[in-house]
Amino acid sequence: MVPVVQLYARNVPDLVFPAGTDLLQILWCPLVHEDDQYAANPRLYWRSSALIAAGATAGEPPRPHTAEGDYLPRPCTVSPTPAVEYPNWDLPEGLGELLDERFEALKDERGYDYFEVATTQQSKVGGYPGWTQPPDWPDCAGCGTRMEHLLSVTATEPGMGRWLPLDDRDPRQDGDATPSWRAEADPGALVAFGHGMDLGDLGGMYFFVCRICPDTPYTHRYDC
Repeated sequence: MVPVVQLYARNVPDLVFPAGTDLLQILWCPLVHEDDQYAANPRLYWRSSALIAAGATAGEPPRPHTAEGDYLPRPCTVSPTPAVEYPNWDLPEGLGELLDERFEALKDERGYDYFEVATTQQSKVGGYPGWTQPPDWPDCAGCGTRMEHLLSVTATEPGMGRWLPLDDRDPRQDGDATPSWRAEADPGALVAFGHGMDLGDLGGMYFFVCRICPDTPYTHRYDC
């Protein structure tokens, strides 16, 4: 198993952690598993950082002897940035048709499609899954309730456009004069963007939890 995500409650204050925990970790086996999802096999853990620190030892995390490069992350850090997004695939029935004219006007005025910018495609906590295929929301096996999207680990990191972080924008561009949807990344930062995984064909691993059941069960969907 290799570490993929580690988040502390202090860094993501809007994320609800189960009682007694303040650390979220995701690990996975970086091999393609011949199951119904045909991808890496993940595990999600809620932990107490105090208990982990008490028994921790310094050192490099273990690396597997055999791995699919598409699922083997390079070490990197995250800088959480709050964002407002809207559903793309998950619009209520009939609403998309009612808004078609507005979407067309938006595309004519701004040069981009609503469905391209409504939902972030990169790794994130909360919000909506950036479905590539039709939505496949899971129901909790315990209570039958539709599960909540917890986080996404995706291969897509923005090199330009609305979702490009301000700190990564090309300093040669005039920030006041350049619309956000035309912003470009600093060429020097592009080579180090993100975790470096392709996740198959630029896919994504979406994690879901049930907040009703006391043990906060989780599941995942691989979308490619």
